[in-house]
Amino acid sequence: MKILSMSSIAVAAIAAVMMSGCAQKTSCEASAPVATKTQTVVKEVNSLYPPNPEPGKCYARVLKPAQFKTVTEKVKVSDGTEKVITIPAKYGTVTKKILVKEASTKLVVIPATYKTVTEKILVKPASEKLVPVPAVYKTVTERVLVKPATTTWKKGRGLLTPVNNARTGERGTGEVMCLVKTPPVYKTITKKVLVKPAGTKKVVIPAVYKTITKKVVATPARTKTIQIPAVYKTVTVRTIVEPAKSKVIKTPPVYKTVTKKVKIAPAQLVWKVVRCKSVIH
Repeated sequence: MKILSMSSIAVAAIAAVMMSGCAQKTSCEASAPVATKTQTVVKEVNSLYPPNPEPGKCYARVLKPAQFKTVTEKVKVSDGTEKVITIPAKYGTVTKKILVKEASTKLVVIPATYKTVTEKILVKPASEKLVPVPAVYKTVTERVLVKPATTTWKKGRGLLTPVNNARTGERGTGEVMCLVKTPPVYKTITKKVLVKPAGTKKVVIPAVYKTITKKVVATPARTKTIQIPAVYKTVTVRTIVEPAKSKVIKTPPVYKTVTKKVKIAPAQLVWKVVRCKSVIH
C-alpha cells in the first residue's frame, strides 16, 4: 500500500466526507444516496475511497501505527573452544632391597678351653701305734645312815578347859602326851670308783693328704666354618606411577538472552467508520 503525506491524508478525508452524499443538517442514515455499481468498482480500485462502503455511514481515513511484539531470544556471544592441556606424569617412591655383599664362609679357630680342678694327693700313708690307756674312774654319790629312826613322847597342847565325858563320867585333866616318830638321819658322801683299769690300745694314724689346685684342658682347640650371610641395603627409588598424558578441554559456546521488539505489521492508512453529525454540501 502506498503511504501518503499528512496533507494528502487530510484532503482525502474531507473528500470522503463530501462524497458520502449526506446533505447539511440532514441525518446520514436518511438521505445517503445509493452507490451505483460503477461507483463501487471505482472506490475499490481507488485507495482514496473506503472499500465496500455502506450507504448512510461515514468513513474517515486514519493512520494505523505499525504493530510490534516483544520477543526473547538467545544470542550467541562467543563460539565454543577446544584447548589441549598436558597432564604431567605422576611419580611415586618404591622401597627395594639391593645386594651389597654376597654370602660367604669363614674358617674360625676355636681355642682350647681350660678348667680348674682341685684334687688331694697323699703326703704320708696311714700307720698304727700303741698308746697307754689310763684307768677310768667315776665319781659316785651315796647316802650313809648316821642315826636310825626312833619314837619319843612329847608333850602336846591340851584343851583350855577340861573335857568331861557325861556318858562315862570321865573328866579330863588338861594334859596331852603325843608319841612322835623321829626319822632316820642320813649323810651324803662322794667317792671315786674304778670303772676300768689302766691298759694300752692300738691307735691308727690316718694318712696325710694335701689339696692342690691345677688347670686342665676342658675342650681341645678346634676349627669351625662360619656362614656369613649376604648383606642387603634398603633404598628408595622414584618410579612413574602414571605416565604423562594430554587432555582436550571443551569450552561450550556462550549465549545471552536478549529482549527486543519485532515489527509484525507496518504502519498503514485504513478507513474507519465514524459518527458524523452533518454533511457539508
